[in-house]
This record gives sequence, C-alpha cells and structure tokens, in this order.
Amino acid sequence: MKRIPTPLISPDSLRSTTLTRFILLYAAMYAAFGVASPFLPAFISARGLPPEQLGLVLGAGTAVRLLTAPLAGRIGDLIQALRVVLVVCTALAASVTLGYLAAHGFWILLGVSLLHAASLAPITILADALALGSASPPPSSGRRSFEYGWVRGTGSAAFIVGTLLSGQAVSAFGLDVIVWLQALLLGVAAFAAILVPELIHDRTAQAVRSPARGVLVLLRLPLFRNLVLVAALILGSHAMHDAFAVIRWSAAGISPATASLLWSESVAAEVLVFFVIGPALVARLTPAGALAIAALAGMLRWAVMAQTTDVMALALVQPLHGITFALLHLACMRLIARTVPQGLEGTAQAIYGTVGIGAATALLTVVSGALYARLGAQGFWVMAALCALALPLTWKLRQPVFGES
Repeated sequence: MKRIPTPLISPDSLRSTTLTRFILLYAAMYAAFGVASPFLPAFISARGLPPEQLGLVLGAGTAVRLLTAPLAGRIGDLIQALRVVLVVCTALAASVTLGYLAAHGFWILLGVSLLHAASLAPITILADALALGSASPPPSSGRRSFEYGWVRGTGSAAFIVGTLLSGQAVSAFGLDVIVWLQALLLGVAAFAAILVPELIHDRTAQAVRSPARGVLVLLRLPLFRNLVLVAALILGSHAMHDAFAVIRWSAAGISPATASLLWSESVAAEVLVFFVIGPALVARLTPAGALAIAALAGMLRWAVMAQTTDVMALALVQPLHGITFALLHLACMRLIARTVPQGLEGTAQAIYGTVGIGAATALLTVVSGALYARLGAQGFWVMAALCALALPLTWKLRQPVFGES
C-alpha cells in the first residue's frame, strides 16, 4: 500500500504564518507614519523655515506623492515583483528619513522632503496589493484566505500607538526623536516586507508588458471607474473635516482635551470596523450595499457638522468615521480583489489610492479652505452633497465583476 506523505505545513498554519507576516508589516509601517505625522511640520519649522516656505515644502511633498505612487505600482506590475519594489521603497524611505537630521535651509529641506515623500508614497498601495492577493488567493492556488480587515485594522491601531508614543518621546527627548523612531520602524517594515509572499499568477499578456495599456485596461472597466469615483467623492468629502473640524470646535469653545477625545473616538470606530464589524457588513450587504451605507453615513455626518457644535451631537456622529472611511475601504478592497485582472493589482491600487482619492482629497482641501472662509461651517453641506452624488453611483457597482458570469 502506497503511503501518502503528510504535508509539513498545513493550510491553516500557512494562513496563520502569512497573516502574522502581514500584521508585522502593517504594524511597523503605520506606526512609522504615526510617530512622524503630528510633529514633522513642527520639526521642519524648527529648522528655520518661515510659514510660507514650510507650506511650499509640505505642498511639494503632496504633489510628488501623486506621481511616484502610480509609477511604483506600475513598475511592480510590469516586472511582476510588487514585493521587491515595496522592499526597495521602504528601505529607501528609512534611509532618506535620517537625512532630515543634517538638513538645514529651504533648498536642502525641500530636497529631503521630496525624496522622503517619493519613497513613502508607494508603500501603502504596494502593501495593499500584496495583502489583498494573499487574503483572497485564487481557488487554484490551494491556499486558505484570511480577512484583509484584520491586517488594515492592525495598521490603524499601530498608527494610534505611534502617535501616542511620539508625543511622549518628543516631550522627553525633543523633536529629533521622531526622525530616529520613523527610520527604525521603516527599517522593521522593510524587513517584514521581505517575509510576505509575492503575488504569483499568470501574466496578463499585453496589459502587463505595456505600461499605458495596463492603465487603459483598468479605465475601460466600468465597475472600476465607478468604484474610484465613489471613493473619491466620499473619502474626498473628509477634507473639510480633517482641515477645519478642530478649528470649528475650538472657535465654539470646545476644549483641546474634548476635541482630542472626539477625534480619538472616530479613530477607535475605524479600528472597530476594520477588525470586527466591517467584514461581516460587507459580506451581508455586498460591497455595493456597504458603499451605499457609507454614502448615507457621510450625508448624516456632514449635515450634523454643518448645523451644530453640541458636544453630545458630535460624540454621536464621530463614530460614523468607521462607516465613511473603514467600511468604504473594505468594500472597495473587496471589489478591487474581484474586479482587477491578474497582473494589474499594483496599478489598480495606485489609481484608487493616489489618482482617485489622493488627488480628490488634495483638490477638495483647497476647495474647503475657500468654502470655510466664505461659508464657515455651512460649507459642510457641500461635503454632504458630494456623498449624495456618490449614492446613486453605488447601484452601478452591483453588476457582475471580472471573471464572474
């Protein structure tokens, strides 16, 4: 009787190992963002830059992100090595971060900031492409799936921890410590990126080999176009909140401690949705239904923000961030995983995350400034209108996806 060898690694243990590696990657990556994000503008300002030059440095960094993230995603697809590009970008970002320590003067700080933004921008889109591929492997691979929300939720929680850690560290050691912390965490993230599995699949012949053709293939998919538009409208509507919510609350007499609690409430809701509520809701409602709920939640959230600064009312709507951001992101990731042809995962994430959401957010941030100057809090009605525009578009996302009959 012929003996069938027992596999050394079971599918469940393989899934557990893969999930653990992505959790390590996201924890280090988002903690690195968290330790620097609140204090990097203050660090650059402390190097002697006046507000006008500081604005130019930060604005130029935002602009370069819109270029390098799609480029890196497309390169990763072309060479079929998303993990390699992720490792290179993360390691380069860790090295460039240390350049801030010796940088003084406008031009040097501008150069370091541009390199820093250029190397950081592709990291999340490449990580998401790899995580989605491992979370939802093709049936023929024989690999077990896991929930992408667990990985992304880890990132959000790590961002909070990193922010809290940096606050304590800056109080104890000064602003320079954020550079060391981010460089260290990015180094850990680069190591973790080496450990995650690469996407292995058959090439999508012409789409993969031709840079322009790959983008056109995606843009010709009605479902993908509508998905990006819905995400741009709903996530872009957060621009006024992110820029002016605390200013509005402070002007209404809300204390910094209370404002901090309100902001933390929204982030906590985001983590809860990623880990617990969101995956079940997307499965029950379908991605299109989840996006419709996100649009409705956005309309309610911004309508309340336009009408009142009552702390109780704000405390009730701030958790809607878990719906308007986290649930929306989970639904979009589910659709992208099922819609995008093999070999175009990095390009799709770049278009979704950078060209769609990033450009929309940058544009609407500028628009929000003009709206808030002219209308004050009533400008939030415009953000509610953007969510209302997204609502009927979610119906178009109910059609069959790529590869399904």
